Amino acid sequence: MLNLAHHKISAAAKCFDAKRLMAFSLGDTRVMVTCNPDVAKEILNSSVFADRPVKESAYSLMFNRAIGFAPYGVYWRTLRRIAATHLFCPKQISFTEAQRSDIASQMRSIIACRGGTGEISVRDILKKASLNNMMCSVFGIKYQLGSSNTETEQLSQLVEEGYDLLGKLNWSDHLPWLAGLDLQKIRIRCTQLVPKVNKFVSRIIQQHKLQPETTNHDFVHVLLSLTGPDRLSDNDMIAVLWEMIFRGTDTVAVLIEWILARMVLHPEIQSRVQAELDEVVGKSRALMESDIQSMVYLQAVVKEVLRLHPPGPLLSWARLAITDATIDGYHVPAGTTAMVNMWAITRDPEIWVDPLKFMPERFVSKDSSTDVEFSVLGSDLRLAPFGSGRRTCPGKTLGLATVNFWVGSLLHEFEWVQSDANPVDLTERLRLSCEMANPLKVKVQPRRR
Repeated sequence: MLNLAHHKISAAAKCFDAKRLMAFSLGDTRVMVTCNPDVAKEILNSSVFADRPVKESAYSLMFNRAIGFAPYGVYWRTLRRIAATHLFCPKQISFTEAQRSDIASQMRSIIACRGGTGEISVRDILKKASLNNMMCSVFGIKYQLGSSNTETEQLSQLVEEGYDLLGKLNWSDHLPWLAGLDLQKIRIRCTQLVPKVNKFVSRIIQQHKLQPETTNHDFVHVLLSLTGPDRLSDNDMIAVLWEMIFRGTDTVAVLIEWILARMVLHPEIQSRVQAELDEVVGKSRALMESDIQSMVYLQAVVKEVLRLHPPGPLLSWARLAITDATIDGYHVPAGTTAMVNMWAITRDPEIWVDPLKFMPERFVSKDSSTDVEFSVLGSDLRLAPFGSGRRTCPGKTLGLATVNFWVGSLLHEFEWVQSDANPVDLTERLRLSCEMANPLKVKVQPRRR
């Protein structure tokens, strides 16, 4: 389970001819994993697997009070409804279009400025852009990407430390007799991090309470305006807001870096996306979000990168059986942790033609064996990078809208070229998300003069 667990689990499943279902013990934890889309659907859409196993680090970091790990029940459904109604609904996504456009413009300016001096590293720019986007949506705070300030630096450090803690395999979760020793120093690091998070988020909540009259539609104001059974305590509010920032920052930046890496490695595909951009948008103006619906090939590229490089290859966080169940004909006892190896499913030659080949055409071909309207939002388990069922990622539509628009903007503005000194390396590193082990370094050339 250390390092690239999705590779090892896939190899073991092949070795034992157990792609449909494989069980093993992780210390005292009973685990089952599938590399098959039909069994994955059975697990993810089952009411039995409505909970998540709560890691000690997730519990310590307050996530048991937020959407990610809160137990299935009235409180979790209330959180889910609040998020769906006020943060991830089509109206709110449309309302925040201007902020995504502003951040895209700032990214283009920074890259144009740095690109003139040789190669650039894009990870820092993407992470900063993604963090600023979430800070604006959640906290209503806007910053310029090019300027450094203590608040974004501090939040960035808190998020980075949280990723590191949640992404680690904590042996105390699986070997209870080790718990008192805290050998990996996870507990002590959590106890140091939480007061900093509390202080940071509490201050922003208090600022919002002092400015109740506002036209701002940020998520803090939404939570403060709730009444009756939907009203959250300050501690619950802190947990929910912290999780929104935490989960909304990483995936977007990680996915865009993988997409740009593939564009550099496949210049002919990059050229085809840019030809589509020039046909739909032209070169006289910048890309707008409304243009994306006409960009068939760009969306196919994003889907193909999600297929080969899903940010959560084991769907990030597992499911927990709350009662005994039967899955694929086998008895599964309550308390079993269930995983779906999406990485193995999306590379299975029995499911995909030439699965290791980067081929966006598979999502645009008029061939009857492919589906142009292929959805990655959870209805088709051959490619469900955001999960499926009750615990599917609530921010998937917003995340995809952001990725499609920002990638389109960056490809419309620049040609992305391999760096001679630092060629693209597709080696993976699995933390909370599966990211490039070596940050992408590229050269850019302006396209729209």
